[in-house]
Amino acid sequence: MAAPSITIFVRHSAGCSNRLEGEFFKRCNCRKHLRWFHNGSQHRQSAKTRSWAQADVERRKLEARFTEGNSEPTVAVSDRKTLEQAIQLFISSKRNQGIDTGVVKKYERELGRLLKFMTGRSKLFPADIQLHDLEEFRSGWDTDYPSSATRQNVQARLRGFFRYCYEAQWIERVPRLSSIQVDEPPTMPLSDKEYDKLLEKLPNEFESTKANKVRALVQLMRHSGLAIRDAVTLEKDEIQRDTKKKIYRIVTNRQKTGTHVSVPIPDEVAKEILAVLNGNPRYVFWNSGTGKEQSVVTNWQHDLRKLFRGTFGQKTDFTPHCLRDTFAVSLLQKGVPLEEVSKLLGHESIKTTEKSYAKWIQARQDRLDSLVIGTWEK
Repeated sequence: MAAPSITIFVRHSAGCSNRLEGEFFKRCNCRKHLRWFHNGSQHRQSAKTRSWAQADVERRKLEARFTEGNSEPTVAVSDRKTLEQAIQLFISSKRNQGIDTGVVKKYERELGRLLKFMTGRSKLFPADIQLHDLEEFRSGWDTDYPSSATRQNVQARLRGFFRYCYEAQWIERVPRLSSIQVDEPPTMPLSDKEYDKLLEKLPNEFESTKANKVRALVQLMRHSGLAIRDAVTLEKDEIQRDTKKKIYRIVTNRQKTGTHVSVPIPDEVAKEILAVLNGNPRYVFWNSGTGKEQSVVTNWQHDLRKLFRGTFGQKTDFTPHCLRDTFAVSLLQKGVPLEEVSKLLGHESIKTTEKSYAKWIQARQDRLDSLVIGTWEK
C-alpha cells in the first residue's frame, strides 16, 4: 500500500499574534502537528516540536516507516476519536458513575450543541477545537441560557468534557475560557413581622386542604433551610424523631451537592408536616412520586410565588429562596458561627456561605465596630 501523504500543521495558542494566518503558517512558535489519512480514517499526532523544520524531519521519519512496510505506525488510539465519538464515550462514563439522569441529559443537550456548532465549522476532532472556537461558541449563550448561573454551570460541564479528552490524550491541553461571573440575587430574609404576615395570608390564597400543605412546606423551608427542590422531594423517613434529645430533625442529602444535612426543627413544625402526609408511601409533598421531578418542583414554586405576590404585591422581590435566607440569617444574627450555618445549609464550601451571608454576621460586625470605636480614643 502506498504511503499516505503526511501534512504538517500548527495549532496556534490563544495568545499567538499569527493565529489568523491559519494552520499552515510556519513562522510562529506554536506547537506543530502531523496529519494524514489511512485506511479511511484521519490520524493526528504531535510532532513534539515548535519548529517547522524539525516537524518536517519528523514527517519524513513517519513517511519512511510507511515506505519500509510498516503500513500502520504506532499511533495512539486516542488520535482516532472523532468529536462525536469522544462525546459518546464521555456521556457513557457519566452514566457509569451513577450521575443523576437529569444531569446526564444536560450533558447530552449541551455537548450536542457543541457538536453541531463545531461540525458546521469542520472541527471534527477534539484536537481541532481551539480557544477562539469555544469563545465563538459561547457568544450565543446569552440567548440559550438567560441565567448567568446556568451559563457558569454549562461552562463547568464543558470543562469536564475537555478534561476527560485531555486525560484520554485526545488533546494536549484543556482550553481555558475566561470565567463567567454570576449575577447573585440579593439575600432577602423575611423579618418576623413579614413571616407572620405570610402565614396569615395563606388561607386567602388557597382552599383549606391546599393551604395546610403550603403552610407546612413554608414552615419546613423556613425552619430547616432546605432549598425548594430538597423540601418538595423530602421523604417521610427523612423526618426523624430523636428519642434521646426528644426532638424532631430533618436528615437528608442535598440534591444539588449531595451534601448530608441534619437539622433540628421545632415540634410544632414537625407536627404540621406530619399532619399533611398525602398517602404516598415515600414522599411528603410529592403526591404521586412519579413523573418528572422538575415538574413537581415547578408547580410548588408557582404556588409559593402566588403566596408571596398575594402577601407583598405583584412586584415583590421575595422568592421561595427567601425562606432559606431567613433560616440562615436568623441563626447568624443569634450568634451561630458561619461554619456551623454552612453545614446546616449543606454548602460544599464555607466560601459559598460567606459570599451570601457575611454581612449578616452580627458578632463580626460587633467586633469591627469595637475596633473602629477604639481608634477614636485619644
